[in-house]
Amino acid sequence: MTEPTTTGQRIIPSNVRNVITFMTDQHRIDTLGCLGNEHARTPNIDSIAADGCRFTKGFTPSAICTPARASMLTGQLPFKHQTLANPEWNIAYSTAIPETDWTYTQELHDHGYNVGMVGKYHCGTNLPDKFGMDDDTFWGAENPVANEEYVAWLEENNLPPVKAHDIWRGKLPGNRDGHIIAARLDQPEEATFERFIADRSIARLRQYAKDYKENGKPFSLDVHFFGPHLPYFLPDEWFDLIDPNDVTLPQSFGDSLIGKPPVQQNYATYWSTSSFDNDQWRKLIAVYWGYVAMIDFEIGRILDAARELGLMNDTAMFFCADHGEFTGAHRLNDKGPAMYDDIYRIPFIARIPGVTHGNVCDEYVSLIDIPATIMDIAGLDPKLVEDGRPVTALAHGDTVPDWRKNIVCEFHGLHFPIQQRMIRTDEFKLVINHESMDELYDLRCDPYELNNVYTVPAYDKIRRELAAELYRQLRERGDSSFAKWMAAMTDFDIPLENTARSDWDSVAK
Repeated sequence: MTEPTTTGQRIIPSNVRNVITFMTDQHRIDTLGCLGNEHARTPNIDSIAADGCRFTKGFTPSAICTPARASMLTGQLPFKHQTLANPEWNIAYSTAIPETDWTYTQELHDHGYNVGMVGKYHCGTNLPDKFGMDDDTFWGAENPVANEEYVAWLEENNLPPVKAHDIWRGKLPGNRDGHIIAARLDQPEEATFERFIADRSIARLRQYAKDYKENGKPFSLDVHFFGPHLPYFLPDEWFDLIDPNDVTLPQSFGDSLIGKPPVQQNYATYWSTSSFDNDQWRKLIAVYWGYVAMIDFEIGRILDAARELGLMNDTAMFFCADHGEFTGAHRLNDKGPAMYDDIYRIPFIARIPGVTHGNVCDEYVSLIDIPATIMDIAGLDPKLVEDGRPVTALAHGDTVPDWRKNIVCEFHGLHFPIQQRMIRTDEFKLVINHESMDELYDLRCDPYELNNVYTVPAYDKIRRELAAELYRQLRERGDSSFAKWMAAMTDFDIPLENTARSDWDSVAK
């Protein structure tokens, strides 16, 4: 059944009003079977894709947890909402979304929805209850295994406490121990924090389903896992699930980083990425895939509960991540000030009953498009999401003539302030770095972004065209401070006087 709306012909069936959004953290797109990994063990996420739409060019607005998640919640780009740093590594930015800011969750709540979030929040110090949500979230960048509620849950279920062995860590300068990358948990899967999140999610889902069935009250439930963010602490079954011989090292694994911003080499040192040989890296990547598989298993338990509760035909589902992870690509780990696709591309799957049918969409979509689509599902105005657009028509397989032809992303720092802006097309990527050299990659012949051709004369025309388009979009968005820097420091055909003027400009003639 379809019905007209003020925005045109509604293609979402009228019974589809509920939403479940699964979000993972630091999740590469090449870890899922539905996105091409033949060795992945992700049948449950793949099942969402089988009834959904896989977006092959999903991007995060910023490849760091708090800004990306705050963008999804507020529907604004990071430079607008200004929550720009993870609280744990605050670099003098705000780490609290103002309570007065618009959020899609509060909008749903105000229009009669049950709204909840379970698991990782990480949107700053103002918690979900300030934005219309039932709060089942937990603080931290990584699994907070010392959390008193989790410890009590272990005790109530006669499960062993957290303990680990076989610690994988690199070496820092001076042969000092570096960050822990992986370890074996002395716990069964039933005792993991991932199981704890899934159990809490199922309990909240049962509550919302009862209210929906008895009172017609729709719901939106976010289930946010902390993984597969490093460190990878897994039970033996999952630590050894994937055969390292099935792992192909990233094509950029041998990147020399020569001709690129020096901060990238500094990050390689910080994460001790050269401490491991090729076979060790294959094992670490296999463990990372095993972590994804364990999360997939818990998502399967939640999907089973949704089927048992008779929700599958009435409930849209999204699967996404806040950003990706390097996991050895470009000799890097974690994420940071390097705007490679490894951390900016994200899994993006939409399953909307009556709309999607196992199709694939190759248009550029952003994490901020998910709240706009949820608003569309709820029958509310998607334009309230300032910087996102509903992907409903794309997910249906329709052509949207005015859809974005490229993607622009931003970065504001991790550990220390650093400004970056990037524009990516199907053929090229331009990265403007205020602290050192800029970058240009020809994705046609260099899809793994190994060779920076920014200063190569043959690319002068392309570089100028991309810079002009990036500058135009930054000005249009209101990102004027960075645009002004670009106009002064980047060789392209835009005069400085076209940027915001000071009072002195009018008299200095």
